[in-house]
Amino acid sequence: MNKGLNRYAVLVACATFCLIVAGALVTSHDAGLATSDWPLTEGKFLPKVDSLGISGVNMVGNLFWEHGHRMVATTVGFLTFCLFLYLYRGEILNWFRRLLFFLNLSDRNEPYYGEPRRWLKRLGLVALLGVIAQGLLGGLTVKLMLPLAVSAAHATLAQLFFCTTVSLAVFTSRSWLETRPTIVEQGSFPLRYLCVAAVVTIFLQLIIGATLRHSATWDKPLPTELLLTHIGGALAVTILLGSAAWFVLRRHGNDSFLARPAKIALGLLVTQLFLGLAAYLTRAASPKDPQPLNPMVGITVAHVACGALVFATTIVLTLRAFKVLRAREPVYELATSQGA
Repeated sequence: MNKGLNRYAVLVACATFCLIVAGALVTSHDAGLATSDWPLTEGKFLPKVDSLGISGVNMVGNLFWEHGHRMVATTVGFLTFCLFLYLYRGEILNWFRRLLFFLNLSDRNEPYYGEPRRWLKRLGLVALLGVIAQGLLGGLTVKLMLPLAVSAAHATLAQLFFCTTVSLAVFTSRSWLETRPTIVEQGSFPLRYLCVAAVVTIFLQLIIGATLRHSATWDKPLPTELLLTHIGGALAVTILLGSAAWFVLRRHGNDSFLARPAKIALGLLVTQLFLGLAAYLTRAASPKDPQPLNPMVGITVAHVACGALVFATTIVLTLRAFKVLRAREPVYELATSQGA
């Protein structure tokens, strides 16, 4: 196990979560068009610091949220690129050794063995491509003046990218690399498939939620049809994720490898339901306010952040279920014929 790789993957996942929170703050403050410039803000990148002589962005009002979001996004992009290099360090070092050997600058051409799991390195490449696409979508939302489809896609891709980094952290962890006994599933319906159904439903709910958040600014009421769809999605998530966690705790309650993410997912789900109700109540009153007020902003951002954690925790539960659970072997009964 490479502890350094795992710790760095956890760092990237935590930074991505901070990026989701920063993006939700931009949307809740209606600060997406604080500047029409991209990728720079008013031709600058760094914030203005008079004491250091930096004539950068004057971080006041909505520029604070929008430009702060861009700086966090840039940091996450850089961290993801370094994670990609970390995963491919074996190939990179081997390339340099072959180059030095070819130029007669070294008499050694011994291969360097890096990360052996090819699929994990490809997942790192997916993460790198995802953060690049996310940055381009963010720029497109500004250039096209916040179209609903692009803004919703930007928010949805952020959740997918977050869960990709969480998966990388899981696959590099000690608990994943340890050899674990295989558990034969109990019951007629495989628990693994129930977890997959919960993941898919949560993802669809995140798409609906992102579309709902970007469908109306703080001074306008939310679309009724979309709001009812989001409530129906919350009910579906509650049934599927609640059932998956309940079956895990009932069948494998003594196995912390499965029980721990199930308990966390249940706790986050309950918290998310209360946050959703609070977010609706504060959002319904916001058109009467002169500007986005802190209670509405804070609860809405917490609702978005908790939704990301529910999604990530359910993915961890699903990955662990596929690692240790196996379907029962079918039992065939051979009928014997008697007489002619």
